[in-house]
Amino acid sequence: MVLAAGLGKRMRPITDNIPKPMVPVAGKTLLDHGLDALAEVGVEQAAVNVHYLADQIEAHTGMRKKPQVAISDERRQLLDSGGGVKQALDQLSDKVFYILNADSFWIDGARTNLRSLADSWQPDRMDMLLMVSPRDRAVGFDGPGDFFMEDDGCLRRRG
Repeated sequence: MVLAAGLGKRMRPITDNIPKPMVPVAGKTLLDHGLDALAEVGVEQAAVNVHYLADQIEAHTGMRKKPQVAISDERRQLLDSGGGVKQALDQLSDKVFYILNADSFWIDGARTNLRSLADSWQPDRMDMLLMVSPRDRAVGFDGPGDFFMEDDGCLRRRG
């Protein structure tokens, strides 16, 4: 699932006429960075939630072959991240699935981050697995972050 239903307020005036997921970065839209990463690890079907200027996202994703995109429509009411995922559950695998933010992307090394994430999945020990980046390696984010990482790799929520 790619979360793409935000309002894009912090990127105005760029997002006055296009939704934030459709903003081009390095030759392709923010949304396509995420969808291409999913396609690269073999995801064939993805859900994308929409709200602000949703028609543009629908038109754009309708042209994709891999992954094919099902739209989870939040035009009437913005559901935030958890509500957006809950609404789209019937469009997602009944097993394990990825959740990406449309406004975040990364540069992979020799091995893709999503492949490393999948290989780290231990269903007998985990309910979920979160890929995070150290704050000093993140570009475009200057907040305190949401988590502290313990020495064993486990996360503890900030505050």
